[in-house]
Amino acid sequence: MKPLIILVEDDTNILEYLKLTLEYNDCQVITAINGKEGLKILSELKEYPDLIISDIMMPEMNGYDFFDAVSNNPIYCQVPFIFLSALDSPEDVRFGKMLGVDDYLTKPVNEEDFLAIVFGKIKRNKTINLINEKINEVYSSYEIAEELVSKEKEDIIILIEVHWDDVIGPKLVNHFPTGTILDSSLSSISDQLYDGVKAMYGHDSILSGEGLLIPLKNYNITAYVFFDSYPDESFRGGRKDYMLSLIATTITYFQSLKIKQILIELSSIYKKEKEWDLEMYWNKCSQILTKSSILSS
Repeated sequence: MKPLIILVEDDTNILEYLKLTLEYNDCQVITAINGKEGLKILSELKEYPDLIISDIMMPEMNGYDFFDAVSNNPIYCQVPFIFLSALDSPEDVRFGKMLGVDDYLTKPVNEEDFLAIVFGKIKRNKTINLINEKINEVYSSYEIAEELVSKEKEDIIILIEVHWDDVIGPKLVNHFPTGTILDSSLSSISDQLYDGVKAMYGHDSILSGEGLLIPLKNYNITAYVFFDSYPDESFRGGRKDYMLSLIATTITYFQSLKIKQILIELSSIYKKEKEWDLEMYWNKCSQILTKSSILSS
């Protein structure tokens, strides 16, 4: 099936050029001339788009407001989003990335670079969706405590640390905070995350400092997982493998991009075998999940 791309751009010449370029490369493209029209198109779609590409400076609803609306929509918040803008100063690019977009391209864009980024984002998103399907297929029949799916459940935000090797598999070694309703289930959740990703990537391929956003439907929660390793001859295979994960009631795709940076920082400390403070990093992640949108603050 051809990937479906929503393209939002008020310059009709650029809009037509990009549309033809993408269609020539076997994509379905739906166009809009501003964010307001883009939101209307999204609301009428019967399928999820694979990617959204948007200009920033547009009438009626600019790209910032369009992105803000999409990123706060529970249905489309996990669709990769790229800004393509004539705003090319370092400050503009930095602000766009700070908002949490998946990429920021400046005009005029090189066609080869443009296509490489577009298809790279689509491929990565499809891989994540396949992992989600695999995990939910394997574990959807597992019974869980009623309190985990009740409407009255507390908001969950838990940071966990997991080690494994190719024989023993995953082992939960640390988490913060303790005393939550998920404490007794965290080992099972860790196993699900590990098994699902390993089934897709294989053990060696996942240990490259990558992260994935995975909804666990049987627990009605979402996990952002970050895999990494470092050389250590005292462990099987000559390396220490580990996973850091943030588990929450809800994590949007755009929040996960910011969480990844925090877990990269935490991982770099871990590799140096220094003391680390899970509570401090839990607080950092919690702020991302609980603060209001930048555009409305």
